[in-house]
Amino acid sequence: MSTQSRRGGRPGKPYRRPRKDPVRILAFEALRAVDERDAYANLVLPPLLRKAREKDPAQGGLDARDAALATELVYGTLRRQGTYDAIIAECVDRPLREVDPPVLDVLSLGAHQLLGTRIPQHAAVSATVELARVVLGDGRAKFVNAVLRRITADDLDGWLERVAPPYDEDPEEHLALWHAHPRWVVSALWDALGGGREEITALLAADNERPEVTLVARPGRATTEELTGTGADAVPGRWSPYAVRMTEGGEPGALDAVREGRAGVQDEGSQLVALALADAPLEGADSRWLDMCAGPGGKAALLGALAARRGAALLAAEKQPHRARLVARALEGNPGPWSVVSADGTRPVWRPGSFDRVLVDVPCTGLGALRRRPEARWRRRPEDLAGFAPLQRGLLREAVAAARAGGVVAYVTCSPHLAETRAVVDDVLRGLEREPQGPAAELVDARPLLPGVPGLGDGPDVQLWPHLHGTDAMYLALLRRTA
Repeated sequence: MSTQSRRGGRPGKPYRRPRKDPVRILAFEALRAVDERDAYANLVLPPLLRKAREKDPAQGGLDARDAALATELVYGTLRRQGTYDAIIAECVDRPLREVDPPVLDVLSLGAHQLLGTRIPQHAAVSATVELARVVLGDGRAKFVNAVLRRITADDLDGWLERVAPPYDEDPEEHLALWHAHPRWVVSALWDALGGGREEITALLAADNERPEVTLVARPGRATTEELTGTGADAVPGRWSPYAVRMTEGGEPGALDAVREGRAGVQDEGSQLVALALADAPLEGADSRWLDMCAGPGGKAALLGALAARRGAALLAAEKQPHRARLVARALEGNPGPWSVVSADGTRPVWRPGSFDRVLVDVPCTGLGALRRRPEARWRRRPEDLAGFAPLQRGLLREAVAAARAGGVVAYVTCSPHLAETRAVVDDVLRGLEREPQGPAAELVDARPLLPGVPGLGDGPDVQLWPHLHGTDAMYLALLRRTA
């Protein structure tokens, strides 16, 4: 129906309802959950996709291709959030902090389609404006349209030439914008990695690649042959004898072994640090193992299976009751004796000197898993390190105390930040030296316990890297209690 101008004159255009695009609406909902609830995309997105795929296509359901596009829009937008913010800031007439967060999410989705995908410009702008009309209203959709038109003036490289300083003038800020990492994270990674521009560039680029899904065939319960024989584009892992990589993505839950708990999703770096602890030379008894921070249970399930093959028992401790239940679920069906307790590792419920092998995978900033949780790079702050520091040191001290004389402790963290790795280990060892009545420990060279894995540095500790090893940036230090 045509409408007449209130002031007379030509009839106005008939109002057209916005077209609802289920793919982009779902992507927007996921971004809002990440922003409003501090949720993680890898936890929020799967249930949204599952619900959408169960719908009839006529009612907004998604097929496999739609789900893949929604996934790319969410992860791609989150991964380059800081870079897109810098570009959007050049295209708006106010400070970015004054742009409403939902509007900024829509703009970021549009920027990613324009600068980070092969979607044609006109289609990216049109689809994003339609999304804005649905979720923001017609008034703010006009603002979105105007900003996106300005973004179309250049491609991503052209925009980066505008917003990033030259490398020679400010290397860290240049890399931060070109590779979408906060400056402080670039600096921390570079300190831990060492080397020049080529090395840090390779690491940052690897952080921006979507990782393959990696499975673990839990010893005694499943085999890699079973998993690779499923026809799910699965191939053996690079380093762990129990790892299988799903090279084309795929849905792990579709595999019988995963549904039955005989196999699980587990990064190969996570498998390697558990195997290193299990394979560390040990004199005397080898019957009691402890996983001090076991949630959600991936390493505990692997350790439990390895322990069972030697007749050893595993105690898995987790402070949070709901995470302790996840650990019990992961261990369910494991051969051999195991038990789970809800306990704080800094206030142990076990007697000192009780265990032959101890794993302490401490809470950390998670900077080693930015491939999997791209939003974490923008959420974390340098001051978070100070919050984790006392806990990490306290847990490692108690881990050493829990080991018997001659027992082995694996200090593990999914962060390469030196403040969470070597600084923690060095501080605890120095502290133990100052306590003549307390336990003592020494570092053990962990490198021989990762056979075939290249680029492990000078030791005795080990830092894995995404660009070198195809794993998360897991850190491992092995300590032996000496008294």
